[in-house]
Amino acid sequence: MANTKWNIDPTHSEVAFKVKHLMISTVTGKFKVFEGKAESESDDFKNLKNVEFKADVKSIDTNNDQRDEHLRSADFFATDEHADLVFRAGTFDVNSDKLEGELTIKNTTKSVTFDVEFGGVVVDPYGQTKAGLTVSGKISRKEFGLTWDAVTEAGSVVVSDQVRLSAEVQFVKEA
Repeated sequence: MANTKWNIDPTHSEVAFKVKHLMISTVTGKFKVFEGKAESESDDFKNLKNVEFKADVKSIDTNNDQRDEHLRSADFFATDEHADLVFRAGTFDVNSDKLEGELTIKNTTKSVTFDVEFGGVVVDPYGQTKAGLTVSGKISRKEFGLTWDAVTEAGSVVVSDQVRLSAEVQFVKEA
């Protein structure tokens, strides 16, 4: 039996991050351009394999052009040399609440574990089979080579090391 292929529907999905600024407030950003795919042994979206997600880091949007340009610079993502953020997982059982895989940012790959909530599978009004996942987790930006740092006159850190990631992802089954 052939595997069922699934692709992220970017018009019904969102990939975001939050990071503490000056340790008193939180800045939220998102990636506007991303794609993802997975395969399942059946149409029920269970027991996924070959899970892959890719975000175009140049599409980063924090609602501030100057900050976004700084994030694209060599101080952070160095998007001229490292255009994509990539996550890969070999297998995933949607009945599990954890997704383990490899995250690559700026040519640094680390094992990560994300919390996952499976939203279910439905057929939309146009006859397309859709599946939803809510994914969340935390990473250390410095572990991925995002080491820019500054300290205020009072000694406060400008940007936290911990970054909270979240994604609301809707997959659509390939016809």
